[in-house]
Amino acid sequence: MTKKPIITPELGMSAALTEAKSAISRGEVPVGAVIVIGDEIIATASNRTEELADPTAHAEILAIREACKKQQDWRLEDATIYVTLEPCTMCAAAIRNARIGKVIFGAKDPRMGAGGSLYDILLEPRLGPEPKVLEGIESSECLKLLNDFFKTLRK
Repeated sequence: MTKKPIITPELGMSAALTEAKSAISRGEVPVGAVIVIGDEIIATASNRTEELADPTAHAEILAIREACKKQQDWRLEDATIYVTLEPCTMCAAAIRNARIGKVIFGAKDPRMGAGGSLYDILLEPRLGPEPKVLEGIESSECLKLLNDFFKTLRK
């Protein structure tokens, strides 16, 4: 009997980075999200705002929708979400509303971040039970992916 690998923060972020890289070929900002329950990845997504002409089609929102559909429940208390970029206010609110128990993100977002950079919706005590938050996992690689994308876009 083979034992499933335990999903470490680095492994989860690696899966999120794979999702982020897939967004580049579609001309999307390279942000990826992965949702894990136990040792199983139950949802993956990358940004699709351009492709779907939908400002809510962020990686986190799409992954949350997929996870809720698979779980047949809007509550994801036992879930961990891995995101390559600090969630924005919309995504942080969705994470809180879905009751996701743990948030792990790579790069900080000083312009739009709602996980401590600009706002701290993830840890706002007035919004109910707070998720555990771990930041900075594979941050260099996450940031490089974003910087390279925008550098290419500007050319």
